[in-house]
Amino acid sequence: MRVLLTGGSGFIAAHCVDYLLQGNHSVVFTVRSHDKGKKILSNHPNVSQDKLSYVIVEDIAKEDAFNEAVKSDPPFEAVLHTASPFHFNVKDPKKDLLDPAIIGTTGILKAIKKNAPSVKRVAITSSFASIINTKGHPEVYNEDVWNPVTMDEALHTDAATAYRGSKKFAEKAAWDFVEKEKPNFTLTTICPPLVLGPVVHYFNDLSSINTSNELIRDMIQGKMKDELPTTRVVIWIDVRDLALAHVRAIERPEAQGKRFFVTAGSYRNSDIVDIIKKNFPDLASKLPAKYERDPKDDPFKFDNSRSKDVLSMEYRSLEESITDLVKSLQAAGA
Repeated sequence: MRVLLTGGSGFIAAHCVDYLLQGNHSVVFTVRSHDKGKKILSNHPNVSQDKLSYVIVEDIAKEDAFNEAVKSDPPFEAVLHTASPFHFNVKDPKKDLLDPAIIGTTGILKAIKKNAPSVKRVAITSSFASIINTKGHPEVYNEDVWNPVTMDEALHTDAATAYRGSKKFAEKAAWDFVEKEKPNFTLTTICPPLVLGPVVHYFNDLSSINTSNELIRDMIQGKMKDELPTTRVVIWIDVRDLALAHVRAIERPEAQGKRFFVTAGSYRNSDIVDIIKKNFPDLASKLPAKYERDPKDDPFKFDNSRSKDVLSMEYRSLEESITDLVKSLQAAGA
C-alpha cells in the first residue's frame, strides 16, 4: 500500500514510519522543512526513495495546505493524519489550537477528495481528550463517549479546555465530512491518552521533546526531587503500540469507519519513579526520596476491548515503556 503520513517528524509518526516499512508499505511523509525530511531519511539509509520520501507542508492550518501533498505517482491508497499541535503555551486558543486542529483535519480530507481519488482509507490521530468529561465521568469510557466541551468554553476558559475542544471539534469535523461529502475513502480515528515510550534518536533535542515525556525527562534531570506532581492523566499508552494501531487501522477492512479508544491501562507518577529507581539505580539520587502516592482507586472505568478485538492490540507494560524511554533520553543526553 502507498501511504501518505502527515506530521512526519512528530513523536507518533516517527514510529509509524518504522511499522509501515516493516509492513512493506511505501511511505511519503510530510514535514515543515527539508532539514527535518533529510534527518528522517538519514535514519533509514537502506530504504530506497520509492519506498520512503517526503513532501513539504509548511502550515497545516492553511485551507489548501495539503492540495499538492496528496498527489503522488504511483497514487496513494491510504493516508495517516497524525499532524496536530499540542502544547500549553497558548496565547490565542483559536489561532494556536482550534484552527490548526480543525482546519488541518478538514483540509486534508478536502484535498484527498479533490485530488486523490485513489485513496480508500484514512486514519486520523484524535485523542482521549475528545472523549473525557472533566465535569463528571460516565459509568465507563469507550468509543461512544464524547467530551461535552462547547466552542464557547474552548475559546474562553483555559489552554487545557481549548486543547480538549480542539481535539473534539477536529474529530467531529472529520466524521461530519465523511457523512456529508460521501468521499471514496473510509475514516478511522484513534483516541490515545497520555503517550509514553522511547523518543527516536534522530531528534536528539531534549528541549523540544513531546509534552507527554517532559515529566520523565524532568524527573531524571533532578527537577522533581523535592515534589512529585499529582498524576494528571491516569491512563496511558506506549508510542509504539499507538503507531502500530494506526498502521493496522489502515490495513484491516474491519477497522474501517470505526473510532478506537486505545490505552494500556492506568498508572501513577509514583509508579514511574519506582520503575526508574529499580532499573536505573544510578538515577535514584535525582529522584524524590519521599513522595506522595496518588490514590490507586481509578477515578473512572474504561473499556479498550474494541482495540483488542479489531486491531489485535497487546499492550506493552509500563515498565517496558518507561525503561525504553529513559534509555532513549539518556542516549539523547539527558
